[in-house]
Amino acid sequence: MALFDVTIDARDGNARALTFDTAHGAVHTPMFMPVGTHATVKGVTVDQLHDLGSQVVLANTYHLYMRPGVDIIERAGGVQKFMNYNGPMLTDSGGFQLFSLDHMMKTDPDGVSFHARDYDGSKHRWTPESNMDIQQRIGADIVMQLEQCIGYPAEKEAVAASTKLSWEWAERCCAAHTREDQALFAIVQGGMHRDLRLESARRLMEIDAASRAAGHKGFQGFGIGGYSVGEPHDVMFETLGAVCDALPQDRPRYLMGVGNPTTLVRAVREGVDMFDCVLPTRTGRMGTAFSHEGRMNLRNAKYKEDFTSLDSQCTCPVCTQYTRAYLRHLVMQKEMLGGILLSIHNLHFLIDLMAKAREAVLAGEYEAFYQDWMNSPAANDY
Repeated sequence: MALFDVTIDARDGNARALTFDTAHGAVHTPMFMPVGTHATVKGVTVDQLHDLGSQVVLANTYHLYMRPGVDIIERAGGVQKFMNYNGPMLTDSGGFQLFSLDHMMKTDPDGVSFHARDYDGSKHRWTPESNMDIQQRIGADIVMQLEQCIGYPAEKEAVAASTKLSWEWAERCCAAHTREDQALFAIVQGGMHRDLRLESARRLMEIDAASRAAGHKGFQGFGIGGYSVGEPHDVMFETLGAVCDALPQDRPRYLMGVGNPTTLVRAVREGVDMFDCVLPTRTGRMGTAFSHEGRMNLRNAKYKEDFTSLDSQCTCPVCTQYTRAYLRHLVMQKEMLGGILLSIHNLHFLIDLMAKAREAVLAGEYEAFYQDWMNSPAANDY
């Protein structure tokens, strides 16, 4: 396969199994990507990530730009060498983090100015072009366009303006991105409005077609952003399938920032290929575990003398070695090992779930897989 070629290994309804080639190896979808915001997945070593079957690790452009700084990462030889991760990586643009700065951030048609209040309060200015330069220097295999993410609820007029700005920035990112060993993904925005999302997808495909017609690379995949920003959970599924249908069949589709097991299973059915979220490690540090019995809060007193494994259907190193009673003890004592072990389990749970989803697509049995999941206790994961 040539770099960034996509092979559609199977389709089953709208669910897909893809193989996507990168400079650091091929990846297979559906897949979940662990989040390593600061060039580390919290509490999990790179060897453990490989043992868990991790394919792509995500890092955050805003946070790496602030600390340790792009110069240091570039001198280290890129983000993989910096963190010693021998595998594909993705950087998100930092647009969501800028959106989170709220009143410390101001957007205009040319770019965004912001005060890094979560660091030293210093003032910075990003444009689509400078953001591409930052991500190219960080050196991940997949980079995301700079976009404007808007919260929920918001007036449709404001969502429309944000969506238009995002596709205008996508065009500038496409022109500015020149690194041949990196894939550039555009991002569909549009809030919860079907018409705006479909217009966003159409505009991005027009930009892609014009870039390719001019002999350039265009977009090698498409992110779907602007969900999980405060809306009721099921609202996303009112438009997600239509967005997937509107995007090219020969490019990966990446639903950004979504990590509930049941949401992943449902989204694969709609045509999504890639996922990321901080949820498995963040909830692990809070004492919560995914399981085939539904989400478990290990602070619950009922686990105090429960000497069974965390999840009898899970084969991760935590479930094969430790009991619920011991894990609860670690959580209640605020021992760092508790959060580490639950993070490892939760990551395994999502990575393994997507591997099983791929097997179901390849076997032409995804609908049965989906129905089995939705009718099981595991679906109670909220």
